[in-house]
Amino acid sequence: MNKESHVLIIFPHPDDESFGTAGTITEYVSAGIPVTYVCMTLGEMGRNLGNPPFASREHLPAIRNKELDDACAILGINVIKMGFRDKTIEFLDENAVAEQILAIVEQIQPSLVISFYPPYAVHPDHNACGRIVINALRRMPVATRPKLHLLAFSNNCEQEIGPPNITRDIRPYAEKKIAAVRAHRSQSESMAINWDNIFKSTDAKTKKRYMTENFWEYSFE
Repeated sequence: MNKESHVLIIFPHPDDESFGTAGTITEYVSAGIPVTYVCMTLGEMGRNLGNPPFASREHLPAIRNKELDDACAILGINVIKMGFRDKTIEFLDENAVAEQILAIVEQIQPSLVISFYPPYAVHPDHNACGRIVINALRRMPVATRPKLHLLAFSNNCEQEIGPPNITRDIRPYAEKKIAAVRAHRSQSESMAINWDNIFKSTDAKTKKRYMTENFWEYSFE
């Protein structure tokens, strides 16, 4: 792991940071490296309402906002909420939003930015977020541009873009990741997964999916 000065993570939804990068976040935080999460929406259009349901469409935004705060507190990171509406990122003016992202990057001055790899991140908001982040960082001078690591998980991603450049074994940080995922109760309780046992599994596919976090280094050339 490189010694970064500040890591900036940019995703569209509450829980993206926990499901996708909680192990990586914990590794950086444990090393004394500050991490900030930019969350573009409050996930108010999410389909999951808990299992058994405890949320409603009316109250889901407030619930997910609280879950996001709780997860970020568990991970020990700051969060910036941009306030866009869930499932609308792909319809926004990407240049205008890129300028807002650029302003955040210039204020925080991270050495590393993490986001989604378009079009290999499945959800339209994920892919739009990745495009916007690339757009924003491309506007920066090469000398001051932070590194960009991208998260991909579509079925065809490795066939089309090759294997990930960075693979992190997150088993040392499993406890923190499980706690962060569970903080997003409205979403994680609807998944038929025993998170405690996942990190004890010897199954190769399970290890690859849940015990590692994989990233692709993005080249602007």
